[in-house]
Amino acid sequence: MHAAPQASFKARTTAALADRTLKLAIDRTTGNAERKRAAAVSAFPEFEAARERGRAIKNHVIAHLDYYLEMFERNATASGAKVHWAADDAEARAIVTRICLDAKAKLVTRSKSMLGEEIGLPHALADAGIERVETDLAEHIIQLAGDPPSHIVWPAMHRTREQVAELFKTGHHPPPAADDPATMVQSARRELRAKFLSADIGISGSNFLVADTGATCTVTNEGNAELTTTPPRIHIVTAGIEKIVPSTAHAFALLRLLVRSATGGELTQYTTFHCGPRRPGDADGPEEMHIVLVDNGRTGMLADEFREMLRCIRCGACMNHCVVYRQIGGHAYGGTYPGPMGSVLTPVLSGLEKSRDLPNACTMNGRCGEVCPVGIPLPTLLRAWRVRSWRERLEPGPVRMGIGLWAQVARRPALYRLASRIGVRALRLFGRGGWITSLPLAGGWTQYRDLPRPPGRTFMEQYRATRKETRP
Repeated sequence: MHAAPQASFKARTTAALADRTLKLAIDRTTGNAERKRAAAVSAFPEFEAARERGRAIKNHVIAHLDYYLEMFERNATASGAKVHWAADDAEARAIVTRICLDAKAKLVTRSKSMLGEEIGLPHALADAGIERVETDLAEHIIQLAGDPPSHIVWPAMHRTREQVAELFKTGHHPPPAADDPATMVQSARRELRAKFLSADIGISGSNFLVADTGATCTVTNEGNAELTTTPPRIHIVTAGIEKIVPSTAHAFALLRLLVRSATGGELTQYTTFHCGPRRPGDADGPEEMHIVLVDNGRTGMLADEFREMLRCIRCGACMNHCVVYRQIGGHAYGGTYPGPMGSVLTPVLSGLEKSRDLPNACTMNGRCGEVCPVGIPLPTLLRAWRVRSWRERLEPGPVRMGIGLWAQVARRPALYRLASRIGVRALRLFGRGGWITSLPLAGGWTQYRDLPRPPGRTFMEQYRATRKETRP
């Protein structure tokens, strides 16, 4: 699979910052998500205790990952499912494509598919001549638009309601009678119903893999996952190996965190456990169930500081509270996973050399770490990538030279104080009306924001002056 050359991170962010419609769409969704999460946490006094338990559950699983994966394989196989192991994205694509081709599948429906995006499954199915239909409403929207997901919970976050109405007018036959949300949802339901019932194979992701039963768990609000996994004769699950939990009780402990952090609810409309294919006497269900367990760099994370990222339950809270994501959206990050969690994961998946801009884009304000339901220290992990990038000499020459010069000055207190005094006074020359709107060598900053005009004295000069004024 050959991907088209991608624009640089700077070019992507420049385009995103100039897109006023994108900013409107992001503000509508993330602002609402932030308020709902705050309300849900406030109404759940046990949230901090639940978060500590969730962190402990994930840490325990990570420490005993091989044990629980083997348990899951035994129990899933005993239930009639076929378990496949994929070391990387290419092997995962090959396994899923082979199952589809062996079944002579022509039409495949998909639900809960971020892992599928990670391994490049849409392109693989297209190359194999298999029609793919996305069934999540948001995924259906971006499939009509030809867009990749821009958020892991709301993949169509970057699209406004007005844009969706236009997509449905051209993509639905017949088009919706009106552009209000209820009418458009009915139109999507009508469009997808025939696909659900005629699909040869349904492909889903999984929020949790339950070790002691061999079941997979999906969490949705639309019911499309059930229609994706039940009517087709074959159900394929693709899941990262870190999704494992010891038992159903542990899954529900994490669900209490996942739903509140993601949507601000207590539980989703549909929480479904799939345990093997249809048995004699069952009213419905697939004839075959395949589970593809994907590593793709995850075991490598066990050996370094990024192992804490394996606790991630994919709630998206870090994105909804990230000041950078809320300005540029998800596509600017250039990977499957955007936002703070994506800035940690993308270097693992794509290599640091290709994605070193992402950790450096963080403001280190710490909000992502504060809201993470399983306590992942995202700012610390982003800083670790910066350190590694510096050690591997991936920073551009001018950056290394500039930091080297700053370090020389910072190590000499007298020189540092002199440079600070000169710098603060020089900056005042560029100020107008209390703000600096342009600055030599800092156009990348002042192009989008103004700097406060400094008071004309360094911090230490102001501190000494204040002490003199307050002395008795």
